[in-house]
Amino acid sequence: MIVTLIIIGFILVISAIIAIYYYSSKSLEKTAKDLALEDMPEQIPKELLKKVKRIEISTRNVVNEVFSGEYHSVFKGRGMEFSEVREYQPGDDIRTIDWNVSARMGHPFVKIFEEERELTVMLLVDVSSSGNFGTTEQLKREIAAELSAVLAFSAIKNNDKVGLIIFSDRIEKFIPPRKGKKHVLRVIREILFYKPQEATTDLNTALEYLSRVIKRKSTVFLISDFLSEDYEKSLQVANKKHDIVAISITDPREVSLPDVGMIDLEDAESGESILVDTGSLSIRNEFYNRSIHVNEERSTFFKSIGVDHINILTDRSYVQPITKFFKMRAKRLAV
Repeated sequence: MIVTLIIIGFILVISAIIAIYYYSSKSLEKTAKDLALEDMPEQIPKELLKKVKRIEISTRNVVNEVFSGEYHSVFKGRGMEFSEVREYQPGDDIRTIDWNVSARMGHPFVKIFEEERELTVMLLVDVSSSGNFGTTEQLKREIAAELSAVLAFSAIKNNDKVGLIIFSDRIEKFIPPRKGKKHVLRVIREILFYKPQEATTDLNTALEYLSRVIKRKSTVFLISDFLSEDYEKSLQVANKKHDIVAISITDPREVSLPDVGMIDLEDAESGESILVDTGSLSIRNEFYNRSIHVNEERSTFFKSIGVDHINILTDRSYVQPITKFFKMRAKRLAV
């Protein structure tokens, strides 16, 4: 009788363990599915997912072959955090002397800093209607997605976090900084396929939101065609807190007009249109000179407030200007 009770008890214990394991597994499986759904944007057709995959492959090659090591030398180590103080030794930089501690101890002490092990990279991407313009093989928005992919893959290769703010004249979407390839692929999908609620651009809104939600100093890539007004003060304020790099994307037809006779030019953001005689040399020259003037004014302003600027043209590879930027910044930091 005792043996029978022991056997029954053993069976009940085993059954309970199996039940707990089963329901726990189901619960974990449901949680994982819920998280996956939460992490995914709206359902994307297979042909569009293939496009994301092509961008991943092409930009991964650029990251591995062109920017290997350069990202680290340019961005890693620029953020230094205080570690400790120690007694001054001959050869130490006198600029690191901690005068308060030195006064208390009666002889000089210096501050020791160490490289921040983790960097946060924020992508601020303009998805206003003007990004859907393109007279070459790619739209400006597609170039923006590829550039974002290059920068994001460079970041996760160095174990950094990547976040995204998509904006028009409002904040369309915010993805908090995280690590990992899956996260980066989601960022690329959002930039490519997000359907903005508004058509116009307001850089002030994006920069002010950045300052509110990202408290820690971050490297910020502001990707836009900069068809916005009165953003100078907001950019200057944001750049004091963060390290901002402005990436402007321009289509060649936004700089010069071809001679194709009478055409209707429509503003992609406002919807306003104007009839232009492109057969007129004076009109074409005026359009070109005005475009060059606006671009030069913008570049001069960026330089005046210490914002690095990369100018990308849609009819040329973006690899060369980004490589030039990396080399220029590395040279400047080495001085």
